[in-house]
Amino acid sequence: MSWEPRGPGGNMEDPFAKVLREFQKILSQRPGGALFKGWKPILLIVLIGLVIWKGFYIVAPDEQGIVLRFGEVVRISGPGPHLKIPIIEDVLLPKVTKLHRIELGFRTVRGGTQVVPEEALMVTGDENIVAIQLIVQFRIKDARAFLFKVADIGKTIKAGSEASIRQTIGESKIDEALTVGKARIQQETQVLLQRILDEYESGVQVTAVQLQDVNPPKDVEAAFKDVASAKEDKEKLINESHGYRNDIMPKAKGQAAQLVNEAQAYSEARVRRAEGEADRFLQTLKEYKHSEEIIRKRIYIETMEEVLSGDIQKVIIDKEIGEKMLPFLPLGQGGLAESLRKGVK
Repeated sequence: MSWEPRGPGGNMEDPFAKVLREFQKILSQRPGGALFKGWKPILLIVLIGLVIWKGFYIVAPDEQGIVLRFGEVVRISGPGPHLKIPIIEDVLLPKVTKLHRIELGFRTVRGGTQVVPEEALMVTGDENIVAIQLIVQFRIKDARAFLFKVADIGKTIKAGSEASIRQTIGESKIDEALTVGKARIQQETQVLLQRILDEYESGVQVTAVQLQDVNPPKDVEAAFKDVASAKEDKEKLINESHGYRNDIMPKAKGQAAQLVNEAQAYSEARVRRAEGEADRFLQTLKEYKHSEEIIRKRIYIETMEEVLSGDIQKVIIDKEIGEKMLPFLPLGQGGLAESLRKGVK
């Protein structure tokens, strides 16, 4: 049966009305077909309702409409109401903005989680074993590729996630995995997983990789705790020694600088004093050469003043008279007599 888009008068002819008219003609040619002549309006309403029901679809704001005609993608519809050819065309409505998640190493069950050892146990770069629990979040970035490029997209994402985290853990040390290296492991795993999924043209965008838990296996967990405690004690002692060093070093440097400054000041003072004495001697020598006799007498007088100064009792005797006098030693006075007596003993 051919489909003529326009009628003889140039107006658009409804193809479904033509189908209904031919159907009525066939029924009227059979015995009792006249009974169906009054059913035309009812059949028309039913047919129109069927067309609306099968040919009308709505795409939600978080969806994309993938229209298939005999299994082949013919167009992609955005949010809103749309029409399709009934029976011939089908529509798939994947949610492109929804965040999906895959759990690796554990499963969420009623009342908690259940560990999956065959997924969780991994070997680190320093040949230790850790149990990893990982969550991968993703969304659809290309609905056509997501639906038709990969046969089992869920299994593919899970296998890619496991391969990525195992490679990243295999390149890391156990201390990093258990402590400060978690952020780096998550980032590297996400980048590696995205690269794998892009190579498969999966149409998936990985939005987050989260390490839920990283622990040593239960069989050796106690030993790991002892090692961790010993490392904490080691770090504590190192920090204390650094603190002591930071406290004592500035003091020692300050004392050393003080001693150096004092030595430098003493050296400069001695040098200046020596230079001053040398200058004074040179000046005296210069004056001495001009008048030797006067300078000699002045030096003699200054020396005698220095020797005879103080509380010393002095008796000055003329030389001629002193030759005629008998020297007298006051043995009975003070410590001098006592010293002489001790000397005699």
